[in-house]
Amino acid sequence: MTTRTAYPWEAAASGAAAALAQQLSNHVPQLDTARLVLRAPRLDDFPDYAGILMSDRARFMDGPFSRQSAWLDFTQYAAGWQLRGVGMWTAEQRKSGAVAGFFSAGMEYGDREHELGYLLTADFEGQGLAAEAIAAVRDFALTTLELPSLVSYVDPDNLRSAKAAERSGAQRDTDAEATFDSKVLVYRHLLQDSDGGMEGYA
Repeated sequence: MTTRTAYPWEAAASGAAAALAQQLSNHVPQLDTARLVLRAPRLDDFPDYAGILMSDRARFMDGPFSRQSAWLDFTQYAAGWQLRGVGMWTAEQRKSGAVAGFFSAGMEYGDREHELGYLLTADFEGQGLAAEAIAAVRDFALTTLELPSLVSYVDPDNLRSAKAAERSGAQRDTDAEATFDSKVLVYRHLLQDSDGGMEGYA
């Protein structure tokens, strides 16, 4: 079923273009956790993405965003798969199929290292889903994709985001934080070794 939208650029492709889009999306690796399926983003996921970025929930990301800025952010992360081999996943709740949020391993303009980003919709906060998905993205990014390092940049006032990073096993990197002109928490994601400790990074 085609999702109808008042914005032509948000409408699903059709014909051969739709088939090619699906073919490319099939190459985005799916990650499975106990409660979530992380899959390739689709155009009909954008309203959920915009709903986060255009609300007060994006205040720690210099938001709320305009719809245009949210669109550019969404398409930037989707394009990352083709350009850099990293990008964004849409997280679906396994039980219902509802969009629970968005997780990414990306490199935005100005980033010093690959960043693990995470956004949850309001309905799915407070259930431990972020830490669950963060761990899956971390393991895939550092092992299968062999990224040299992976961090999350967190606003010091965003306590919920900081707790999610900590629950996933990420560790504060105060040396990296000291290199920024503005206040930011840098959480470094490292693989857990067999003894429950953390492995180093390149």
